[in-house]
Amino acid sequence: MGSVSKIYFAKEITPETVVKLYEKLGKKLEGKVAVKVHSGEEGNQNFLRPPFWKPIVEHVGGTIVECNTAYEGARNSTEKHVKLIEKHGWNQYFDVDLMDKEGPDIEIPIKRNAKHLKKDIMGKNFLNYDSMLVLAHFKGHPMGGYGGALKQLSIGCASTAGKVNIHSAGKYTKTEEQSVVWGDLPPQDDFLESMAEAASAVVDHFDGNIVYVNVMANMSVDCDCCAVAEDPCLQDMGILISTDPVAIDRACIDLVKQSDDAGREHFLERVTSRNGEHTIDAAAELGIGVQEYELIPLD
Repeated sequence: MGSVSKIYFAKEITPETVVKLYEKLGKKLEGKVAVKVHSGEEGNQNFLRPPFWKPIVEHVGGTIVECNTAYEGARNSTEKHVKLIEKHGWNQYFDVDLMDKEGPDIEIPIKRNAKHLKKDIMGKNFLNYDSMLVLAHFKGHPMGGYGGALKQLSIGCASTAGKVNIHSAGKYTKTEEQSVVWGDLPPQDDFLESMAEAASAVVDHFDGNIVYVNVMANMSVDCDCCAVAEDPCLQDMGILISTDPVAIDRACIDLVKQSDDAGREHFLERVTSRNGEHTIDAAAELGIGVQEYELIPLD
């Protein structure tokens, strides 16, 4: 990885633009491709729907992958999550793999100089894939400040036990501890650093065979995991693609900061109040990407 990462960018937000950007990037994902999306919590109005992603998923011949959550809602058990995936229409368009649908979970070692986590806990089906396309809806997040590529790699790819592990900065590591963790959260920066550490495990596992797409649309201060979410506060800004998860998240934050949008301060207050940019700093310190980038418009 060089000292400056290339990010391709288009202001037009269409399904076809995602494919054009992927072709422009020039990184072909090989083998069996896992396509990580956010399937949307029940009641959420902001998540990106299956038809938007259909052309790029078909283009790479990928399988949609998701994981169960560790909080109350319609996705914290396999039975409920499968029903919601059907309700949201994902399996009408794609093959969908709930990676932790059945146990046992697997553990991916964290090889880098981590402060909190020794392992990333994943659904066993994670091991069935050779490469990954991370399709992230860039927006705010109630705990992380913002959600983008790094969140998709970390919390997004972890099983229920893995999410407990990340949110507790390694203190709790079992699915049945999900009710305990919310009353015993670690210092905020420990959580953010744990997200970066979990992300590093996925990056190292695929050894460069990952492409990241961040779509800056429907940008609420709340995540797609919120059943009751604020409506978007920012105008749509565009689509970014890169092979660097650190650079692409940094570029999205920078685009918000550089905008004159009326909702800019409201969105950034969510990010700064949670110290959200620390996740980017921690991931860069681990060496899974760089914060310097070249933003290249799509011709």
